[in-house]
Amino acid sequence: MRLLFRYRNPSLKTMLGITKAKKRFNNAVGITAIKRPFRAWGNFKRRMLRHIGYYSEPMKFFRFLRRKYKGNTP
Repeated sequence: MRLLFRYRNPSLKTMLGITKAKKRFNNAVGITAIKRPFRAWGNFKRRMLRHIGYYSEPMKFFRFLRRKYKGNTP
């Protein structure tokens, strides 16, 4: 189910369908398959962070507070 509102407005390229066309082209040509091994480390890191709860609501709130008061802490 899609949300009724978005965090950010879609870009002009997305609204015109340019982004989707580029993705289809890259997939058809095989560029996506060539790049897949280079994304492995980032995917692994994200999976581990998700597993330990880095993206949970309390942690997101804690990171928000840390950014907000970063200048005031020693």
